[in-house]
Amino acid sequence: MEGRPYVREARLWEPVAGRRGYVRCRLCARRCLIAPGRYGACGVRKNVDGRLYTIVYGLLTAMNVDPVEKKPLYHFEPGSGVLSISTVGCNFYCMFCQNWEISQSRLEKGLYGRYFDPEEVVRKALEVGAEGIAYTYNEPTIFFEYMYDVARLAKKHGLYNMMVTNGYMTPEAVREIGPYMDAATVDFKGGANPEFYRKFMGVPDPSPIFDALLEMRRQGWWIEITNLVVPKYGDREDDVRRLARWVADNLGEETPFHLLRFHPDYKLLDLPPTPVETLERLAEVARREGLKHVFIGNVWGHPLENTYCPRCGYKVIERRGFAVTAWRLTKDNKCPRCGYSVKVRGRFHGGWGAIMPLMY
Repeated sequence: MEGRPYVREARLWEPVAGRRGYVRCRLCARRCLIAPGRYGACGVRKNVDGRLYTIVYGLLTAMNVDPVEKKPLYHFEPGSGVLSISTVGCNFYCMFCQNWEISQSRLEKGLYGRYFDPEEVVRKALEVGAEGIAYTYNEPTIFFEYMYDVARLAKKHGLYNMMVTNGYMTPEAVREIGPYMDAATVDFKGGANPEFYRKFMGVPDPSPIFDALLEMRRQGWWIEITNLVVPKYGDREDDVRRLARWVADNLGEETPFHLLRFHPDYKLLDLPPTPVETLERLAEVARREGLKHVFIGNVWGHPLENTYCPRCGYKVIERRGFAVTAWRLTKDNKCPRCGYSVKVRGRFHGGWGAIMPLMY
């Protein structure tokens, strides 16, 4: 372990009484029981002589400046640029993962990346003029220790922090990082159908995601929800209806809700992309459950990339892909036609039009 800066003692674990040398990880909802010399389900947290270590601290696989809309966050600090970082590993095993080269690297190619200490990341964000830092591309829960240290330092320098996550965190993990995190995009798949999660993602039960979301809300985070719509297996109206109703009842009717188009990748290559008609039908289902801001993602140029006033229907924010192409809200985020106050956190920053790779 010596001489490897990316190996650090983990947070959120405990020894197991009566099981000598065993530890219990309390970071994600799997709460792995890990024997000496073995790894947790994420493949990047290891029991070494009865102590739990992370082996990806600062071991970055990507560093880009993205528009915050790419995450997607549509109503949080709109038009801002966010420095996006990732490591390797994940606590899910999604057969359709778009970033499988890094998320499943523990299975496919092993550990890799380039080490950056937290100060380097924050310094780079400030140098390029980013307004925040995003923990994304692979599941940020599994590099919690590094995310915590970077986020705490970022806040001192006036940067916001946000994560793109599957939401499978323990409430205690959310509370621990709560003071330093500002926003989260929480990614559901298949309408949170338990059978879909078991069959295609290797997750026994998605219900802990809802507990994590309630804790994020208590911590005051801005939350947006995505749901990947997988044809044939994960496109049931009833599942989207239940998910949309839960979001409306527990997070609020103005919570942005994004329905994402599936594209075949990794091990699920025998399906076509999601028909746009399916996405439109499910968007209507979500709206009928009370959600006021329902979007369609991965279909550039679709009318439901835009934000419309819930009262009068006026197009108040226009987008194409990841770019904001027109901003029509007033300075206090009201509809200029009817005066409706649209729920947006932060100000319009003017817009980042492209992704800027920075790492190499």
